[in-house]
Amino acid sequence: MIVIMASNWATSFAGFARAFSTSSSRMVKARKYLMVTHFQGEPKKTDLKLVEEELPSLADGEFLCKAKYLSVDPYMRPYMMRYPVGSLMIGSQVAEIVESKSSKFPVGKLVVGSFGWRDYTISDDKESENKPYILPDFGDLSPSLGLGVLGMPGNTAYFGFLEICRPKPNETVVITGAAGAVGSHVGQIAKLKGCRVIGFAGSDEKCNWLKNQMGFDYAYNYKKVNPDQALKESAHKGVDCYFDNVGGELSSAIINRMNTFGRISVCGAISVYNTDISKMPKVPILQPTFVFNQLKMEGFLVTRWLNRWNEGIGQNLKWIKEGKLKHKETVTDGFENMFEAFTSMLRGENTGKAIVKV
Repeated sequence: MIVIMASNWATSFAGFARAFSTSSSRMVKARKYLMVTHFQGEPKKTDLKLVEEELPSLADGEFLCKAKYLSVDPYMRPYMMRYPVGSLMIGSQVAEIVESKSSKFPVGKLVVGSFGWRDYTISDDKESENKPYILPDFGDLSPSLGLGVLGMPGNTAYFGFLEICRPKPNETVVITGAAGAVGSHVGQIAKLKGCRVIGFAGSDEKCNWLKNQMGFDYAYNYKKVNPDQALKESAHKGVDCYFDNVGGELSSAIINRMNTFGRISVCGAISVYNTDISKMPKVPILQPTFVFNQLKMEGFLVTRWLNRWNEGIGQNLKWIKEGKLKHKETVTDGFENMFEAFTSMLRGENTGKAIVKV
């Protein structure tokens, strides 16, 4: 009788353990950053609030993810102005599936998802424009590259430069924000296409890195040079393609030196993201330059090429494996340091892709 009772107790305990395991998501508390005040000027730590929430159990088709790497990017600053107070800070992350009720997203797999600034997320396998996807096999490369050279920034460089600028061999390409994740990538693609490449960045150290490691022909510290004089030296035959990450007076100086039928790809305007909209800088009138030089200027969102997403990742991975494409990350440790990583990136203190490791 005693043996039977012990056996029944063991069976009951095993059943309890299984039940506890399958409902473990009820016990998960997620941390997330909410915007409590719209940014004015440079973001302040008090603009955000770190809160906790208890997650529910999973429904069919859902899966629970634990963040491993989170991205901080310039676009977050202007985009958050479109969201109401109380919204989750937006952003992408590489996360591990720790529980699942979806055959498409099994436990143990890594996914890339637009989950925002949170450490645990419940997602689902329904079709949508921002549907998370299983991280491709990068071999020995870090999964964090799925947020950089093998993710959104990499595809921004690949499609935004090649599809809009359509560079030709021996053309001159100028890139601003050249030491960032996108700019440094664009410069390398331009070199692969046989172009002369000129970059503008925010420090001598970054400029040396662009020339010595990334293969740029010229790199200038925009804080120290007159851009017109710099381009007279390095682009004496004019500029054919301009990849614009910053906007402002620097962009105006570059556009005024462009050749007939020049192409401008507008990726961002980080120079004014923290500027009071009522005090925006004035720039020269550029319309005559556009008319007489017959220039084409086009802005873009990388989501335009969602149907070709894997093409960009595949080509960039191929270039990395062939030793033709280099990359660099600036990594901040700790989910609690998301804000510091974000503002540091906005100040241009990162080289390459800014990442937070959880």
